[in-house]
Amino acid sequence: MPVTAAPVQQEHTALGAGFDELRRQDPEIADVILGELHREATGLQLIAAENFTSPAVLAALGSPLANKYAEGYPGARHHGGCELVDVAERIAVDRARALFGAEHANVQPHSGSAAVLAAYAALLRPGDTVLAMGLPYGGHLTHGSPANFSGRWFDFVGYGVDHESGLIDYDQVRLLARTHRPRAIVVGSIAYPRHPDYAHFRAIADEVGAYLVADAAHPIGLIAGGAAPSPVPYADVVCATTHKVLRGPRGGMLLCGAELAERIDRAVFPFTQGGAQMHSVAAKAVAFAEAAAPAFAAYAHRVVVNARALAEALAAEGFVVTTGGTDTHLITADPAPLGVEGRTARGLLSAAGLVVDCCALPYGDERGIRLGTAAVTTQGMGEAEMARIAALFSAALRGEGPKTAARVRDLAGDFPPYPVRK
Repeated sequence: MPVTAAPVQQEHTALGAGFDELRRQDPEIADVILGELHREATGLQLIAAENFTSPAVLAALGSPLANKYAEGYPGARHHGGCELVDVAERIAVDRARALFGAEHANVQPHSGSAAVLAAYAALLRPGDTVLAMGLPYGGHLTHGSPANFSGRWFDFVGYGVDHESGLIDYDQVRLLARTHRPRAIVVGSIAYPRHPDYAHFRAIADEVGAYLVADAAHPIGLIAGGAAPSPVPYADVVCATTHKVLRGPRGGMLLCGAELAERIDRAVFPFTQGGAQMHSVAAKAVAFAEAAAPAFAAYAHRVVVNARALAEALAAEGFVVTTGGTDTHLITADPAPLGVEGRTARGLLSAAGLVVDCCALPYGDERGIRLGTAAVTTQGMGEAEMARIAALFSAALRGEGPKTAARVRDLAGDFPPYPVRK
């Protein structure tokens, strides 16, 4: 099916210097890119795992560093000509360590899942028992899904949340740990909107002699900005992504103490990955520098303020917000009181330009919706816009799709993610 892109009359900050050449050489792909730029700019991107990177990050991603093969680590590569990419990786590592207060950082993982795989490879053997949040309660695929390497190679036991509050049941976690004596305990989720108690998890892990692995893919950007507690002082290994709230390129990273540094590095290369993507490593370095600036700390706190405002406004519109609110960028909600279940709601919202995900709801067979405020906060929206967004959600689910879509375009147009170059 051909892609029809909206006409672009002026250059946007998201388009690199080589875009005109791409448009001449391959207009079909150029149209896809322009179409995506138009889609991002005319709707509201509320997927909790997405954000808008800066033009500087995009520039690094589109740089000649993409040409370089660089298996290994700085100073010990398996290819020649790595002198400059070694500099880029050292900068990225140093910035990550400083940003998160970690003794060691590995910035090579291609994704968050790759980072988790490397952590398991460093600490576990096939068949080991692992305790992690169960998938019905917000656990990730790498936390034991039978369709994923984790569920095929390890024996996962799932902990859940309290039926009434929706909060992690720490008594259950301790009981399961004592019963199953796991080799590792994983703390982290893709759909838990509250801060986990890392110290509590550390105490349970120590009690049963388990490693503690923090999957901080979602909160790591908030952690960088001082808007969420850090797992670094408590976890043996922290796995994370560099996109989401952190606002870097799509990719992963690992943080750990010096005693595990060699094991983690060997688990990434040569055990689970080949050559590092040096353009992405450089883009991570750019994002880490951006996240170390005072403006990013202000941004991270605004993300949380906006999420709380949006959760409160959605509840006022009739949605059942799990745990009664959020501490983070992330909200999960049940639209059933508005007469639809999660999958239907996602479709109606998408048709109106409101892009969200579905998610599991604890203790039920129906699906809910998962959304986040990272991207709209990057665009400059505040609490007033969160109230407007909640009203748009309600209107879309009441069947006012075309009218709602126009209102969404108007709101998005006031906050362009990539302004036109002057």
